[in-house]
Amino acid sequence: MPGAPLVAPGIFFARRQRYEGVPLREWTRVNLLKIRQYILTGAAMAALSALAACSQKVAPPTIAPPPVVVVPPQPMPPRGAAPTLVVPVLDAYGVRRTVNAGISGAQTTWNLRSAYNVAALNCLDPKHAQIVVNYREFLKVQAKKLTAVNKVVDQEFKAKHGTRFVPPREAYMTQVYNYFALPPTLSSFCDATLAMSAEAATVKSADLDSFAARSLPAIEGVFLEFYQSYDQYRADLQAWQAKYMAPSATPAQPVAMSLPGAVPQPQAQ
Repeated sequence: MPGAPLVAPGIFFARRQRYEGVPLREWTRVNLLKIRQYILTGAAMAALSALAACSQKVAPPTIAPPPVVVVPPQPMPPRGAAPTLVVPVLDAYGVRRTVNAGISGAQTTWNLRSAYNVAALNCLDPKHAQIVVNYREFLKVQAKKLTAVNKVVDQEFKAKHGTRFVPPREAYMTQVYNYFALPPTLSSFCDATLAMSAEAATVKSADLDSFAARSLPAIEGVFLEFYQSYDQYRADLQAWQAKYMAPSATPAQPVAMSLPGAVPQPQAQ
């Protein structure tokens, strides 16, 4: 209704009765005391809450341990070879440039005889004992043919080096003997030569060149397989060093290895 009081008459009367007769100053003082009490009570409760929070033990932060790096063993050379062994390189056509690469038919026959000679000297395991027996028979049966082959090889070196061809030929033959005497391949080399010697015992002199042309690659395969595994070792070692070795470490550089045991043998008479 227009003009109606904002507070109901009964409530307004009760409030008037409550504070009626109380001086304004006293009424204000009472209210201030109450306000102060409220403030002190709130501060006390806040302090108690803070103390309660401080009394609780705070767990230290969890620090994750560093990841464990498992370092695999360093790759090792195959068959106990020296880590600095220098192997014949592959040419642009993928051919391994060994002492038996790109040689003539006569040199092939002579190199087969040289491999046979190295096997007779170095294959000392009892299971290879027949090599010596077969080699002696081979020299006896093929004596004339081997002499003819030796003369052809001399002529080839003379055509290439002139009258002073003997030192180059001897240097090359030293490489041939040392090549076949490579220690890491000895066991496999002896097995291959033993198999070859059994067939060589039945070869006629007229067929010796063709026999050598197919038999020398079989023996050569022993070394090619080893060199391939050695190349793989070097690749594996390089990857291992790049991943696990400190940057300041410097790997050993390949150097030529002197091979024991084999020296040039006298030419067949």
